[in-house]
Amino acid sequence: MELRLLQEAREEKILGEFAKKSIDTKGREKPEEKCDIRTDFQRDRDRIIHCKSFRRMKHKTQVFISPEGDHYRTRLTHTLEVAQIARSIARALSLNEDLTEAIALGHDLGHTPFGHAGERELSKLCQAFGGFSHNEQSLRVVDRLEKDGEGLNLTWEVRDGILNHRTSGSPATMEGQVVQLSDKIAYTNHDIDDAVRAGMLEPMDIPADIVALIGNTSSSRINAMIRDTITNSTNRNEIRMSEQMRETLTNLREFMFRTVYMSKIAREEHEKAEKIIADLYEYYMHHPEVMEGEFLQLLQAGEPLWKVVCDYIACMTDRFAVAKYCELFVPKEWSKL
Repeated sequence: MELRLLQEAREEKILGEFAKKSIDTKGREKPEEKCDIRTDFQRDRDRIIHCKSFRRMKHKTQVFISPEGDHYRTRLTHTLEVAQIARSIARALSLNEDLTEAIALGHDLGHTPFGHAGERELSKLCQAFGGFSHNEQSLRVVDRLEKDGEGLNLTWEVRDGILNHRTSGSPATMEGQVVQLSDKIAYTNHDIDDAVRAGMLEPMDIPADIVALIGNTSSSRINAMIRDTITNSTNRNEIRMSEQMRETLTNLREFMFRTVYMSKIAREEHEKAEKIIADLYEYYMHHPEVMEGEFLQLLQAGEPLWKVVCDYIACMTDRFAVAKYCELFVPKEWSKL
């Protein structure tokens, strides 16, 4: 008997009422023969882990732009933390861990260099064409950009979870809802950790009412939020927190916006990042011929120029974007100083 069939049968026995079983997937846009070892969702997870965009996330900023030190989060470590939190919740609720993990691992594949500062600037630059958002770009990465334009041909459920992981999204599966909330839990808490490491915060700066409820360490806060989510989502067809915990998470995020994300130090760094993104966008819009070959192929296939320029810039790591900026705009003699 094929191992995949054994795993599908196991899912029927152990997954809960609201879980998405791999045998019930809506399938792929391009039909293909099933794997004899892995379920469809396991196969999607593996395709994401082995793709180029996943590897590039290790050199993309989470919050702090090109930080000095080895322990700050990158887009990749954030993704792994989201996957861990999401799997813990999915397991406790008897949901499909493979689907949950695949969505979590793919949710930020389309993020720009320089974190949300890069995303905001790129969206502003192409506002006339509908703007730019990293969740839509993540879907474009797996649908169009990976494997030399063939895409990864992921299942409908994984693609839906990737597209809808932002607060404004409405994931169609419980597993997608788990990732949506886990993303917020992860970045709110690990950004505090990084801000403390950077000297922008002290642990005692966190509001006392929040500390009283969920503690003053990253592990205690994450544990409290996971427990609350599990307790309030058990035997329900939606993922939810208690009203008190939801308000606490909202207050914690607002605290981070006031003290870290919109701080003078952060704004100064963001302005530098925005300048790099804006100049690169302008240059490639006028000189598309110097982009890498795979992006020229997109143009030849009829893709709009602005879209391909966004693709090219969004695929860059922080250091590649800086290197390109120096190559194009900084005199070689100055770069040696």
